Amino acid sequence: MENGSSKPNTASGFGKHTERYRICMVSDFFCPGFGGVEIHIYNMAQRLIARGHKAIVVSRMYDDDRVGVRYMPNGLKVYYLPFYSISVPAGIVTLPTMYGAFPIFRNILIRERIQIVHGHQTTSGLCHQCISHAKTMGLKTVFTDHSLFGLADAPSIHINKVLEFTLSDIDHVICVSHTSKENTILRARVNPSKCSTIPNATDTTAFTPSARVKYRSWGFVENITIVVMTRLVYRKGVDLLVEVVPEICKLNPTVKFLIGGDGPRRVQVEEMIERNQLFDRVTMLGEVPHAKVGSVLSQGQIFLNCSLTEAFCIAIIEAVSTGLLAVSTAVGGVPEVLPNDMLILAEPEPDALVRATQQAIQRVRTVQPWEFHNRVRSMYSWDDVAERTETVYHTMMQTPSPKFSDRIVSCWNMGNDKMLGFSVYATICCVIRALEWLVWVLLEWFWPEKNIEVTLDFPMHSYKLLKDSCQP
Repeated sequence: MENGSSKPNTASGFGKHTERYRICMVSDFFCPGFGGVEIHIYNMAQRLIARGHKAIVVSRMYDDDRVGVRYMPNGLKVYYLPFYSISVPAGIVTLPTMYGAFPIFRNILIRERIQIVHGHQTTSGLCHQCISHAKTMGLKTVFTDHSLFGLADAPSIHINKVLEFTLSDIDHVICVSHTSKENTILRARVNPSKCSTIPNATDTTAFTPSARVKYRSWGFVENITIVVMTRLVYRKGVDLLVEVVPEICKLNPTVKFLIGGDGPRRVQVEEMIERNQLFDRVTMLGEVPHAKVGSVLSQGQIFLNCSLTEAFCIAIIEAVSTGLLAVSTAVGGVPEVLPNDMLILAEPEPDALVRATQQAIQRVRTVQPWEFHNRVRSMYSWDDVAERTETVYHTMMQTPSPKFSDRIVSCWNMGNDKMLGFSVYATICCVIRALEWLVWVLLEWFWPEKNIEVTLDFPMHSYKLLKDSCQP
């Protein structure tokens, strides 16, 4: 999708289908966590339920009070698994156990009669484990990649090898931008015919401009406010931010900054404020709940994104939907998100970002917020994303599942570190997969499927009747 087009040419054109599937979304990143992956999974699950499918979510426990089964609106059932977590640069993830999650995950899949397991995010250990377990059980599997990774640095090489193993026999891969698709195909050596581009979206009803600017432009505003909403980590460009903010304040005496978000680089931003004496120009909000992001965005006129890498960036969509003119680094899939009159791009360098922000300051007074909102609403919709994902599910369900021998062969063909006529990496992967099959056989013997009680589905029809009856 380029220049803000809302109709990518992949995963579309198959028509609508009436089949209803039972889907399990899996990731370490879910509510009450905050981020693009969490928002994506929640909205996707809700839209799939609205379209008549059965959707559940499996994630890690959050602290000690968010563990077990929880229900969210519209009967969305969430399993928070009681496994230990570790902190990594990408966030907090489940401690990899190889087969430790297999017994409880198998139980969930059987109880819920799941047909499709849909994993999210490369850095989620739980996602990799559960996709592999589901494939061993003969279920259909899908993976959505939300981030970009390198090809040469040590951490990227490691995670790319793990991803290659997970996707070696995946049924389908979804990427949130064309750039992300190319990156995933190169990193994991995925067959391009198994990979589709389906962009993210946003709930535009939660991100609307203030009523005071309806039928008006930002020309009446005396002082421009630039909003930054991001996690304060290296990948989000904090090093760029601390150089851009003082320069913009120096060039524009009336411009103010509103910075929302938290992270390990927060101290760096606070030091910048103190060093340049910008206490009355820059306001730090700390971590902002997603429900309040819209109200924070509506206080500004320009949105600034300094990310060093982005596969898509939902935050830009949310900001422009609220009526803000966006300025962003031209990295990853960001240039595909919106047209040039709504999004000003710059190279990830301080001087380039300062020039782009200055351009935005000069142009923003001609922006009509509600026009931006209406255009974004016509471009992005979770219903559209759910429909395209539904098409992927339908196409995938029509293909036969590979035999265990085929899965071993796909493992054997991985890797390019050939020594003595075979690949050490591929051999290790084959052993892991064979042992996983053995664990599954043992589980079937010790805990037969017929002895596992099937759960009742959420009474959606009765729920809707009750909900409607409570409406004023």
